[in-house]
Amino acid sequence: MGTCAICLGSTQRDADYHAACIESLFGTEVLPAINVSLRELHKIAVKMAGKMSISGMQEKVSLKLSPDRARLIVAATGGRYILKPESSRFPALPQNEHLTMRLASLVGIEVPSFGLLRLQDDSLSYVVKRFDRCDDGSKLRVEDFCQLSAKPLRDKYSGSAEVCIRALRQYASEPLVQLRSLYKLLLFGWWVANGDMHLKNFSLITGPDGICRLAPAYDLVCTRLVIPDDSLALPVGGKTKNLTRRSWLDLAAYCKLPEKVAKRVIDEQVKAMEPSLTLISKSFLPSEMKSEFQGIIRDTTARLTA
Repeated sequence: MGTCAICLGSTQRDADYHAACIESLFGTEVLPAINVSLRELHKIAVKMAGKMSISGMQEKVSLKLSPDRARLIVAATGGRYILKPESSRFPALPQNEHLTMRLASLVGIEVPSFGLLRLQDDSLSYVVKRFDRCDDGSKLRVEDFCQLSAKPLRDKYSGSAEVCIRALRQYASEPLVQLRSLYKLLLFGWWVANGDMHLKNFSLITGPDGICRLAPAYDLVCTRLVIPDDSLALPVGGKTKNLTRRSWLDLAAYCKLPEKVAKRVIDEQVKAMEPSLTLISKSFLPSEMKSEFQGIIRDTTARLTA
């Protein structure tokens, strides 16, 4: 048995992917080829830095399918996919993001299509389909919470969970509906020890229907796997560490979420522990990182039940 590098489900005869998963990510029956090595990708990423409408410090490359849909090719403009190769700074970052995004999907958080790809040198890269592009190539309006809060890029860490809530309440078309989704995402980010959920890692997207809603989750990683004792980027109730169930119930009150709704979200996160531990064990992370991630999940879950 193998493991699908998209959904992490079991495959037959050591296959790397389920056919249905390939179809869902690329719209093709066969996995598109990517004929480039990690070293070449790093060079391309340096050249593309500042030329793509993709923010962030992690090296990334914009890709699109070739006309015959058999290959993934570099595209400085018009790209439909973002590829993040292995980092020279942090170990197993593609595997980390792939797993953390899969954990988010497990608890019902909306995410774009994503997976892992092997390069020519057998190194792993994380690939995600852009959610701000329509099938006809047109771009949807996306504004991150740094922009919505009228803060310059350098102040993306100068915010809080409450700042995010206020921005969503002010700009979302249906804030009462969207607040629960934002609350769930904030809780999840803390649960997986993601210390890099700053203001630019939350966005509102305006769909073809004209409705402005919370964008699918993106850039989710467990930063504590590579930065020991990392704390939250955005404080919750003024705290970046040692949060408890009470902390999250207080944030729900700030959101004006009914307490029974907040308790349901928290309890759903608690119930996700065991299936999440299983998913971590099936991931492509190195063994020692799997054990550490599982320990983090057990610890944050315990804090939600205390």
